[in-house]
Amino acid sequence: MARFLVSGLANTETCARVRGFPIPYYPIDYPFFGVGTGVSGVGVNVAKALAALGDGVTLCSLVGRDAGGRWVKAELERAGIGTEYVRETEGETAASVVLHDGEGRRQIHCDLKDLQGRDYDFGSAPVEEADMVVACNIHFSRGLLRRAKELGKRVATDVHVLGDPDDAYNREFMAAAEVLFLSDEGAGDNPRGLLAALAERYGTRVVAMGRGAKGALLLHEGRFTELPAWDIGVARNTVGAGDALFAAFLHHYARGMAAAEALDRAQLAAAMKIRRSGGGEGFPGEAEWEAEWKKRRGEGAEV
Repeated sequence: MARFLVSGLANTETCARVRGFPIPYYPIDYPFFGVGTGVSGVGVNVAKALAALGDGVTLCSLVGRDAGGRWVKAELERAGIGTEYVRETEGETAASVVLHDGEGRRQIHCDLKDLQGRDYDFGSAPVEEADMVVACNIHFSRGLLRRAKELGKRVATDVHVLGDPDDAYNREFMAAAEVLFLSDEGAGDNPRGLLAALAERYGTRVVAMGRGAKGALLLHEGRFTELPAWDIGVARNTVGAGDALFAAFLHHYARGMAAAEALDRAQLAAAMKIRRSGGGEGFPGEAEWEAEWKKRRGEGAEV
């Protein structure tokens, strides 16, 4: 078991299935069992995914002193994640609406409220106890980057959609990371070039790109590895798949597994996650993942 300190967004989330993109105007639709509301956010998702795999997790986040904040805390407690460092502010809890179709495409509308103007004091957070810190790229995580550097801690981050290696908002996160994840949605037609530019610019040891149904691309210590996606036949909603991929990779990598093997295993976790709708639902437990891995790789496969 590894110990992670995660800093990231917690929000309420409503997912709605739509007929397709682009969405034509119509006054009302009835997608029976196609609308659901829950608790999500990158910080919540990564924390839940790591905890489900058996890791020790401390989550640092900010919520409002409102119904949304109470819901976030109740859901975390239900998942066995402590809320001591989920602090309340006078503002509102962030909220998102996710539109998704039957082809795996989704469009996220994320209302961060006033979070991008708020800071978090990590002075009392148990950063020194973590084997790795996960600084999700919301503004209040910047204080964790500085605290992690002071303590010599390993840092992982996911910058999601990125096209510019010198992106001003994400530069501080990328410069601090030993492990850097991103999506291919902003990579254009040269994903290898983008990963190479990031590794050269920041000296990053591990740079990984989630590519959905196309699999994943890894650059580790100068070597590229392309991994195909796992097709397990069911994909209800891809929102949160990147968080599952990121967390499952960290679960294996922090225990000393080679980066390419960790990413292959993480892709199976992401494929299992998208069998459920809702960004914060469906993260496989350790026993469930191990059973699926053995089934796919053969009964003698080591885990």
